[in-house]
Amino acid sequence: MASLIDTEPDLHRSGENVASFASVGSLTCVGCGYALAAAAMEDIPECPNCGESQFRHASLFEHPTVDAEAVEPAPTEPAWLEQLRSQARADGKTRIAYEEDGEPMVITPQQRWTRIGRSAVADLQLDDPSVSRRHALLVTTEAGTVSALDDRSLNGLFVNGEKVDWAPLRDGDELEIGRYRLFVVIPD
Repeated sequence: MASLIDTEPDLHRSGENVASFASVGSLTCVGCGYALAAAAMEDIPECPNCGESQFRHASLFEHPTVDAEAVEPAPTEPAWLEQLRSQARADGKTRIAYEEDGEPMVITPQQRWTRIGRSAVADLQLDDPSVSRRHALLVTTEAGTVSALDDRSLNGLFVNGEKVDWAPLRDGDELEIGRYRLFVVIPD
C-alpha cells in the first residue's frame, strides 16, 4: 500500500473542463508554480506566466512559488509622463496626470484650491467607490508651490506611498487617491 505522501497529485492539462474533476480550490502550474482559482474558470488555460499546459491541485501544506525573474515589475512611471514634463517646462504650468482606461488624463490646477473627489462639484472628479466625495485638496500658492491636503477621506491620501494629512509636493511625486495614481509635474 502506497503512502499518500508518496503519490503524485493528479495532473490536469490545458483545455480540460474544470467541472470534470472539481471546481473548488486552486490549481498550480507545474512549470512555474503560478496559481489559478479553479472556481473562476470553465476550462484550464495555458499558464499566463510561463505557457505551461500542466497543472496540479494546490496543496494546503505547500506554498506555490513563482519564478521572480519571470514576473516583470510594474513600471514606476507611465511612458507618457516624460512628454508631459517637457510640456510643463515649456509653458511653466503645473500639471496633475493619471490614467483612466489606459488613457492619460491631465489637469492644470489654476485655482488656489483644487478639489479632488467623487462629488459633482469636485474640480477633479474620480468616479470610483474607493474615492471619497471630498477626498483631497491641492493648494497652489501665488509663488507656485503646490501642497496636498487630505479632506477627511475614508481611505486616506498617500504621497509616495506614505499616508499624509498635509504634504508639500515636488515634481515627480505620486499621489494615491483610492485606486488612482496621480503624478505631479511641476516645472523647474
